[in-house]
Amino acid sequence: MNLDSYRIASEPYYEPLGEEIATFAAAYSERLPVMLKGPTGCGKTRFVEHMAWRLGKPLITVAAHEDMTAADLAGRYLLEPSGTVWHDGPLTLAVRHGAICYLDEIVEARQDTTVVIHPLTDARRILPLEKHNEIVPAHPDFQLTISYNPGYQSAVKDLKESTKQRFVAIDFNYPPPPMEAAIIVRESGTDQTLAGILVAIAQRSRNLQGHGLDEGASTRMLIHAGRMVRAGLPLEAAVRSSIVLPITDNPDIRAALSEAIAACLP
Repeated sequence: MNLDSYRIASEPYYEPLGEEIATFAAAYSERLPVMLKGPTGCGKTRFVEHMAWRLGKPLITVAAHEDMTAADLAGRYLLEPSGTVWHDGPLTLAVRHGAICYLDEIVEARQDTTVVIHPLTDARRILPLEKHNEIVPAHPDFQLTISYNPGYQSAVKDLKESTKQRFVAIDFNYPPPPMEAAIIVRESGTDQTLAGILVAIAQRSRNLQGHGLDEGASTRMLIHAGRMVRAGLPLEAAVRSSIVLPITDNPDIRAALSEAIAACLP
């Protein structure tokens, strides 16, 4: 099968924060699975896209969700006019044909779903397809990458230790303010002054983390706000629609956040 449609044609913009590029490249050279840990909207997905482009490998991305089953990853029989036909799932496609498979926010999936990846993350590098009565050996170019947000850990939504310890881990966080401002300028087309204001707003919101907010404003949210301003929306309205309203539904927390943000606005 030709996976050209999964190849990334042009370089995705990514600003490195540390040794993550070298770490991922080393892990890929040994075909070790990688786990990206960090808050929502801090650049984990963009990083994987950048590395797939840098390594010249196709990238198959799966956004995990609470209803995702092992069959959604591995494949299933479907009824067609010619009869019942087996269809590979995205993970099986990557295993057979040598792509990087990225399971985004894997902790959102059912816990039994993660079991299907275990044989791919040790020396066996195989994918058992029980319903198809087949064991698929991993292509030499196959590599598995997962991401999850430790901030959402709970008794029911966390990765098992037996899963975590199979991966090389890379920690992600929001960039330092000057770098975050540069990213906002690059990604939203705003000027440096506005980017600085948005970063200051993010700092205020992140200070409320653990005091009513699960997480502060992400870099992605700041880029959205910048783009809304570029589209003609006043800054205060852009901040409210891109940051305040999405981040919480609690009216008291919204009021506290709005007050903190007001101090940053010109």
